[in-house]
Amino acid sequence: MIVLMRKMMASLTLVMLMVCLAGCKTAGISQSEKEAKSASLSTVPRRIKVPYLKQLDGKTPDVAIAILNLRGTSGRIDCLNWSAQFPYKPLVTFRIARSRTHIFIKYTVQDELVKAVYGNDQDPVWKDSCVEFFCKRTDQTVYTNLEFNCIGTCLSEIHPSATQSYYRPENEMKQILRYSTLGNKTFDEKQGNFNWELTVAIPFQLLGVDPSHLPEKIMGNFYKCGDGTSRKHYVSWSPIVTPSPSFHRPEFFGELLLR
Repeated sequence: MIVLMRKMMASLTLVMLMVCLAGCKTAGISQSEKEAKSASLSTVPRRIKVPYLKQLDGKTPDVAIAILNLRGTSGRIDCLNWSAQFPYKPLVTFRIARSRTHIFIKYTVQDELVKAVYGNDQDPVWKDSCVEFFCKRTDQTVYTNLEFNCIGTCLSEIHPSATQSYYRPENEMKQILRYSTLGNKTFDEKQGNFNWELTVAIPFQLLGVDPSHLPEKIMGNFYKCGDGTSRKHYVSWSPIVTPSPSFHRPEFFGELLLR
């Protein structure tokens, strides 16, 4: 009887040990998978709904602000893709929606500095306190960039390929409507705590999209930068995986769902 009990206890001990070892092994795999999943999620392109709001039809950006605040989809420009080189990250959010003919974006920025030395369209506004929107159709490689400093000065180009680009003509630039809470006068860099908003209305036709036959989605990304400021920074909405800052990377665009 005693021998039998000893054998049973030994068997039970062995089973418990095997269960323990199996549990430890499973826990290790689970943790590795969790870490891998977390790492992969950080590079997954984002998507955002761009709702049609009838109230935006025929509206200018200054009037659109209240509508966007109430019913626009919200997003955050918070991917610090090159944190080791450029750790500074202003707090930047946006709201987005569309009318029948335009896409509306309202940027809201909290920053420790503000700069707007460029006042003419097609000036190098990325050197100022700058927000940007890049986009393309899903069936084309051509993409466009629209870059705005904090007073609404705009630079916009069309990129048929990675090595080709040309500026938009003046008549098209005039169709890009803008409204800034900082006005439209240039100024040198200021230090402090600043809150500013920029609202823009961009015709779909300038994006190569027929407003009467909207696609299900387009691809794009939103950015915040300040190459010529005292706190140089590069932040994106959808993550970018490159060794150094590079916004002209349509392969990392996220999805903008139009319908």
